[in-house]
Amino acid sequence: MAEFQARKAQYKVDAVKEMASEFSQYDGFIFTDYRGMTVEQISALRDQLRAKESAYRVVKNRFAKIVMSDLKHDGTDENLVGPTAVALTKGEDASNAASKILFDFAKGAPLQVKGAYIDGKLFDKSQIEAYSKLPTRLELIASLMGTLNAPLTKLARTLQAIVDAKSN
Repeated sequence: MAEFQARKAQYKVDAVKEMASEFSQYDGFIFTDYRGMTVEQISALRDQLRAKESAYRVVKNRFAKIVMSDLKHDGTDENLVGPTAVALTKGEDASNAASKILFDFAKGAPLQVKGAYIDGKLFDKSQIEAYSKLPTRLELIASLMGTLNAPLTKLARTLQAIVDAKSN
């Protein structure tokens, strides 16, 4: 007896391939529920994310599940329920910046963050919210450099004060 095989519409196959090629360029995925947002709000959010070299895509859950499975990003299926849009990020700093933007934006819009998959790790809503509150790598480096620079600056000012006192 012949084995049954479901027919796949070509436009669906093409849509999954296109989504896979786009998603493969990113390593961070923040899943959101955009229900209740206006087109203007989504456009404003996209603009903010684009400034941080991220993208925001409304996705069809079935297609996104196939793509995430093909990319070996396991465990993301629980975030792909209901109306879903995904913030796509490249790199740790972009993921942190995008999560901050999303949580700040959610304060004034009906946006809800569901969870995230960043650098091979799955985050639930509370974990990604805590992650968004962390300083970025560049902010940490700047803080460290300021801390290292402070004693040298104080020493230089002290020495300059001694030189100025002796010259008077």
